[in-house]
Amino acid sequence: MIAHVAEVWRHPIKSHGRERLTHVLLTEGKAIPWDRRWAVAHERSCFDHERPSWQPCSEFKRVAHSPSLQAITVHCDMPFQRLTLSHPKLRDLTINPDDENDALDFIQWVMPISHGGRLLPARLVRAPGKSMTDTSYPSISLINMNSHREVAAHLGQKLSPNRWRGNLILENVDAFAERDWIGKRIRVGLAELEIRESITRCAATQASTRTGERDADTLGALKAILGTPEMGVYAVVTKTGDLRAGDAIEVLE
Repeated sequence: MIAHVAEVWRHPIKSHGRERLTHVLLTEGKAIPWDRRWAVAHERSCFDHERPSWQPCSEFKRVAHSPSLQAITVHCDMPFQRLTLSHPKLRDLTINPDDENDALDFIQWVMPISHGGRLLPARLVRAPGKSMTDTSYPSISLINMNSHREVAAHLGQKLSPNRWRGNLILENVDAFAERDWIGKRIRVGLAELEIRESITRCAATQASTRTGERDADTLGALKAILGTPEMGVYAVVTKTGDLRAGDAIEVLE
């Protein structure tokens, strides 16, 4: 069987929902369009609204501290700059995240599922031209389904690969073989990516994408299997090109 990209995903608001795509144009030096375009600054965030720039994940509300956020799904209407967010415990909400009133509506909408004591959601933010990925560079995250299946089998549970909040879900790649790609380039569709580093995981992956409840010791499983809580790899786009679900993966060097 040929190694290929089985699914393509983006997360328009960091830690607040996911959307499945059938195809995407990957651009050199950029993240997936509208992936982590916005983030939710918490009450103690040092995010500078006057001089917005990329900031580390500690400045934002995250699934790691508010597991219920894991159950949010999103539909993007890019031509009209609108997002529709859904959660099993809330009514659907449609907003333009760049509209001040809509952004306030979003904060009120997400408040009931945002745990974390004083670190409550305060403001929906964006840094023009930047993506709020967990890396300081605009990355795309790759998740190997066979690596995911190893974790699920170790736990004896059926788990969604969306727990890992990846962009590209890979099929027909040997379990954890993606770790051997670090420092190499791959071709996916018409685009090329350079694999940069492994992804160190946090408590966010312990939460169910269906219920938002913590129900799996994913970190313990990774430590037992690999000796380290890592799953997936970060990549950067080195050649612009179209990518579609089903496109083959070729390791170039």
